Amino acid sequence: MDLKNKVALVTGAGRRIGRAIALDLANHGTSIAVHYRTSQSEADAVVAEISSKGGKAQTFHANLEHVAEIEQMVAKVLDAFGRIDFLVNSASVFAPTPLETLTERDWDANLDTNLKAPFFLSKFAATAMRKQGAGKIVNLGDWAGIRPYKDYLPYSVSKSGLIGLTKALAKELAPEVQVNCIALGMVMPPEDYSKEEVERLVKRTLTKTMGTPEDVARAVIFFCETDFATGTILPLEGGRLLL
Repeated sequence: MDLKNKVALVTGAGRRIGRAIALDLANHGTSIAVHYRTSQSEADAVVAEISSKGGKAQTFHANLEHVAEIEQMVAKVLDAFGRIDFLVNSASVFAPTPLETLTERDWDANLDTNLKAPFFLSKFAATAMRKQGAGKIVNLGDWAGIRPYKDYLPYSVSKSGLIGLTKALAKELAPEVQVNCIALGMVMPPEDYSKEEVERLVKRTLTKTMGTPEDVARAVIFFCETDFATGTILPLEGGRLLL
């Protein structure tokens, strides 16, 4: 699919990896619906940067833990742009949750944002995509969905579920909509990680390097352009799964 004159809804697009994806899609001529929850100033900055280069972008707020807000946001994007061609489920929560102190709130926060939200975003956006006759959904997963992290139980479960959701939606939405997932490794570590901790994790890859948000954006572009891949889980983790 040609990216020019299309519309992408990118969740969590104000910061980090979501920002890089939004900017790269915009550079390919795609109009961007920039979702944010709390990072309004960062989301506004993304819109300003896209607009300064002649692109089209607009911010949209939603708390992805609430289905009603998800449905309202998708409706507002359709009102503003008239269509949704690409949905990139980038927003995610990630925090340590040791089993001994794991609470119901920890579980719900991870499963609601990382799994339930991508499902309902896909459900509402895919309705418009199927009417158009085509669309792409790209989920940002984690290799923890294949090999769980210790002390990140609900996060790992949510990302494992996202892999299953990707495959199930690929069947449900075929042939009009293709659904794929990128299983990320060490790309952009949490801001509270120490330099030593980051170096330790990098050494545990085959490439001995950290991925970049631009690496992820290029993978997203591939899945948005190709019409032949669906239900694919692409590990992008520096070979960590082979160790």
